[in-house]
Amino acid sequence: MTFSWDPSDYEKNSSAQFAWARELIDALALQRDDRVLDIGCGDGKVTAELAGRVSDGRCVGIDSSAAMVGLARSRFPRSRYPNLEFEEADASALRYQGEFTAVFSNAALHWVRDHGPVLQGISRSLRPRGRVLLQMGGEGNAAEIVRAFDEVCARADWREHFEGFEFRYGFYGCEEYRGWLCDAGLDPGRVELIGKDMVHDGRNALEGWIRTTWIPWTERVPEASRQRFVTEVVARYQERHPVDEEGRTHVHMVRLEVGATKPESTT
Repeated sequence: MTFSWDPSDYEKNSSAQFAWARELIDALALQRDDRVLDIGCGDGKVTAELAGRVSDGRCVGIDSSAAMVGLARSRFPRSRYPNLEFEEADASALRYQGEFTAVFSNAALHWVRDHGPVLQGISRSLRPRGRVLLQMGGEGNAAEIVRAFDEVCARADWREHFEGFEFRYGFYGCEEYRGWLCDAGLDPGRVELIGKDMVHDGRNALEGWIRTTWIPWTERVPEASRQRFVTEVVARYQERHPVDEEGRTHVHMVRLEVGATKPESTT
């Protein structure tokens, strides 16, 4: 299933994802000569951050959206970032063979339902002793936002656009993920569900996040009515979760953080 991303709008409304990615990059403890694959590179700013830490290495960012890859290439051209490149690719069909010492992904893999092929491809892409650090939406992520969508979609104004609609993110728990890592020939390290408070400064910021990252729902609505739909979802959410004294809205997120390594021998 593919969706039509608006790269420029996403770039303006993804500050929380970028902040969490920078925290995760620190935990990867990159060396100057590492070769890094970033799965789900989006607009490219996280991949550029990775590339800046491997000055003697190489960093490749991949995304299934041609529009996102195009934006990333325009923002971070090879002429200025010689160790950085972007490719359009499917995370479930990675073609690399032993090219990387580290594989990274932030806020992307919950878009994939079946993680078996993804992890098999990661394992193939890594060199022996290569490491994996992934963070994605986990079991229970943004449950109250999903509830607000469900309630608004059931209203008379919107019901016809959601007949037969079914979409599930790949929000998984720890035990099943450990099993999938082992099946892919990877040694599980820390696999943990982590609660995060996503803070949005004002209604416009929350609407921007809903508009740019919850596109399985918003794409079902005709474009002329889409902003009104988003506004109703935000209003429904804020009825239960009012803004704080500084006018900020809080969304409880749950991230699944996965660390693993590829053993010296997989025989």
